[in-house]
Amino acid sequence: QVQLVESGGGLVQAGGSLRLSCAASRSIFSIIAMGWYRQAPGKQRELVASITRGGSTNYADSVKGRFTISRDNAKNTVYLQMNSLKPEDTAVYYCNARETYSGSYLDDWGRGTQVTVSS
Repeated sequence: QVQLVESGGGLVQAGGSLRLSCAASRSIFSIIAMGWYRQAPGKQRELVASITRGGSTNYADSVKGRFTISRDNAKNTVYLQMNSLKPEDTAVYYCNARETYSGSYLDDWGRGTQVTVSS
């Protein structure tokens, strides 16, 4: 298992930018995939962006062209650059790591970081 700690959340005006960081307790080189999820009050947790070990990325339609996920293996850190933020982006953002465990998948989660976008 890997422990994950998110940081970088805060309050920003619509149209502004934030960069979230997810620091892992060990090397993420062998992690199958890492991603960012978000959850707003009263809504389901949704996938925002993911990146595989091989570097393939995937984004929710709502954030395509605005958000970028990246990985720095040397720093054991995954980032989410968020530009052109909208009030609809307001949510708690969680870092996720998917590992293999006894032949099955194991998902590790951070505690989350709050992002609030004012109109």
